[in-house]
Amino acid sequence: MSAILQVKDLRVSFRQEGRISPAVKGVSFSVDRGETVALVGESGSGKSVSALSTVQLLGDSAIVEGSVTYDGTEMIGADERTLRRVRGNDISFIFQEPMTSLNPLHTIEKQLGEALALHQGVVGDAARERVLSLLSKVGIRDAESRLGSYPHQLSGGQRQRVMIAMALANKPDVLIADEPTTALDVTIQAQILELLAELKDSEGMGLLFITHDLGIVRKFADRVCVMKDGEIVESGPTAEVFDDPQHPYTQMLLAAEPSGAPAEIPADGAELVAAEDLKVWFPIQRGFLRKTVGYVKAVNPMSLSVRAGETLGIVGESGSGKTTLALAIMRLIASDGAVRFQGDDLRKWSTRELRKLRKDMQIVFQDPFGSLSPRMTCAQIIAEGLAVHDVDTSRAPRDLVAEIMEEVGLDPGAMDRYPHEFSGGQRQRIAIARAMVLRPKLVVLDEPTSALDMTVQVQIVQLLRDLQARHGLAYVFISHDLKVVRAMSHKVLVMKQGDVVEAGEVAKIFDSPEQAYTRTLLAAAH
Repeated sequence: MSAILQVKDLRVSFRQEGRISPAVKGVSFSVDRGETVALVGESGSGKSVSALSTVQLLGDSAIVEGSVTYDGTEMIGADERTLRRVRGNDISFIFQEPMTSLNPLHTIEKQLGEALALHQGVVGDAARERVLSLLSKVGIRDAESRLGSYPHQLSGGQRQRVMIAMALANKPDVLIADEPTTALDVTIQAQILELLAELKDSEGMGLLFITHDLGIVRKFADRVCVMKDGEIVESGPTAEVFDDPQHPYTQMLLAAEPSGAPAEIPADGAELVAAEDLKVWFPIQRGFLRKTVGYVKAVNPMSLSVRAGETLGIVGESGSGKTTLALAIMRLIASDGAVRFQGDDLRKWSTRELRKLRKDMQIVFQDPFGSLSPRMTCAQIIAEGLAVHDVDTSRAPRDLVAEIMEEVGLDPGAMDRYPHEFSGGQRQRIAIARAMVLRPKLVVLDEPTSALDMTVQVQIVQLLRDLQARHGLAYVFISHDLKVVRAMSHKVLVMKQGDVVEAGEVAKIFDSPEQAYTRTLLAAAH
C-alpha cells in the first residue's frame, strides 16, 4: 500500500504574547490507503494540532515546519487554491463538538446540501436523495423528518452523526476523525465505528483517528502512535503496542480505567428523592392556532427512588430520555406525576419555594467549558451560588472557595484564573466545586466524564466517590460509558425511547441482564 498522507518531522509552535510556545516537536507518521492510524494521548499532547496541520487549519499565530504531503502534494506552504481544493474534498474532518461546527441558523438539509453543491455540483432533487442516503447511512432514524431540523433540535449523538455524514459526503481519500465518538452512546458508537471501517475498506480511504479511548483503538486501529508533550513516544501495530507496551507513559494509559465500586449506602440513609408515575411528554403543535397534533414521548410513566449516600446510574442511547428524566426530577422542566424531596411533594411548591430548594439540588453538566462563564474567574464561578442562595456564613467567600478547591483537587492559588486557562479535567473539577460549595444533598451528574482523558476519568470518578462518602451525597449519574457507571453506581436504570426497560442493583444489571436491549448495550461496550 502507498501512503496517501505522509507527515515528516512536523514541528508546530504558537506565538503568544511575545513568546513562542512549542506544541508539536518533530512528529512523523504516515497513513496508507485503506488503513486506520490512531493518535492517542492525553489533552494537550499535540494530537489535534498535528491533525489540523495537515491542511493548514491552525491560524496565523501558528508556525508550522517540516513536511506534510497528501498524495505527493506538499501541504505546508501550499497556495490557498490548492488547500481549498483539498480541504473537505480530499481530506475531510470530523470534529469532537458538532455544535461548534454546525451552523445554528441553517437546517440539516441545507448544510449537507452545501457540501455537495460546493465540491460536486450536486443540487436539487439529486442532492436531497444523497442527503437522505447519507443520514440513513450514519444511523439517523426517519431521516426525511429530520431534513428541516436545526442543530439545536437534535440530540448530541444525532448532531455528531450529521457531522460524520457531512465529512463523508464527498467521498474523501483521507478522513481525519478527532474524537468523533466521544458524545455517542455505546451502541451508536459501535455502529459509527463499523460504518467508518466499512467505508475505509470499500473506498480505499485512509483514516487518521484521534481519541483518548484506548478501547476503541484496540478494536479499530491498524497502527497506533502514542503522543505525550508534543512527541510520539511509542508507535507500531496496535496489537504489539497494546500487548507489550515499552514506554512508561503507554503503560500508564493502558492501566487507566475506572474500576472498583462506591462505598456502601449508610444503613440509616433515608430516602432523599422519589418519583411516582413521572411522565414528560412534549406537545407537537402545528398550524396558525398551534393546535396540538401529537406528543414527543420523552419519558413515559415511571417511578424511582434515591437514598442519601446512594448513586442511581441512568444509561441508554441518545434520545432515550436520560437527561429529560433528570431535569424533571429537579423540577427544571414541566412533568406529570409526583416528585418528592425529603418527603415533600414538590408539585405543591411555588416557584419561590423551589428556588430555595436549588441549594440542595445541584447539577454538573457534560461540557464544563460550555457551562462556565468565560468572563468570570474560577473564584467568581464557584462563589456565585453562595450569593445567589444567600448562604449565611461567617466566613469570607474566598476562604470557602479555597477550601472547596482543595477538596476537589485544585490549587487555590489558581482561583483568579479564567476557565480557558485550565485543562478539561480541571474545568470539570471547577464545575464540581461550584456545585459542592453549597453542600447539596442531591447532585445530578450528566455525562461528567465523557469528554475527559482516561487518566482524568479515573481521577474524577474517585473524587466523586470520596465526596459522596464524606458528605452522604445522593447522585443521579447519567452516562453512556458503562465502565464508569459500574464504578459509580449502586442501582441502574436502563432507558430506551422514554421507557425504563430494566432496573436493579448494579451487579444484577451488569452480570445477568434480563432484557435483550440491556445485553445489546453491554455487548457494544466490550
